[in-house]
Amino acid sequence: MTHRPDTAHRPDTAHRPVVERSLRGFTGAGYDKGRPLVVQAAWFAVLHLVFVKWWCPARWRPVLLRAFGARVGQRVLIRHGVRVHWPWKLEIGDDVWIGEGAWILNLEPVTIGSDSCVSQGALLCTGSHRRRSATFEFDNGPVRLEPGSWVAARAVVLRGVTVGRGGVVGAGAVAHRDLAPGAVLTAKGRTA
Repeated sequence: MTHRPDTAHRPDTAHRPVVERSLRGFTGAGYDKGRPLVVQAAWFAVLHLVFVKWWCPARWRPVLLRAFGARVGQRVLIRHGVRVHWPWKLEIGDDVWIGEGAWILNLEPVTIGSDSCVSQGALLCTGSHRRRSATFEFDNGPVRLEPGSWVAARAVVLRGVTVGRGGVVGAGAVAHRDLAPGAVLTAKGRTA
């Protein structure tokens, strides 16, 4: 006889309503891509054919972002493999470093303050969904990195989060709420 745990008495499963999903009904209401389809298509072509490639000189990447509406400061270093969803929803200060394979999924605005670092494989994600919505509608929000912030390797900053001045989202950590200035969030979810 196999033992099955009785979940009826566990507080984390008791009386939780189940949302029956109907993704067919998804509308995307409230999400504005910010540019016409032809501009979106042009950006995706440039992103995938030039911007992410190892052979694209780092000094071209800020120029390409600016050409598509991003506000990019001086002395910004963007390594190969970086993906930016919508450049026109991106603002980068001066002296910013963005490491290989970082992903800026900016359905909503992303602001990266001066002297900040977004390390290799990090994700800044402004998109989400309303978990109680049967049609899984968007629940997006901006991401803001205050000056001197560091989002370390493979760390994630989720929608609606501000990382305070000099704050650190440690390697592999997930920031799901604001981080105070100077605070350090570890991969175990602890703040120092």
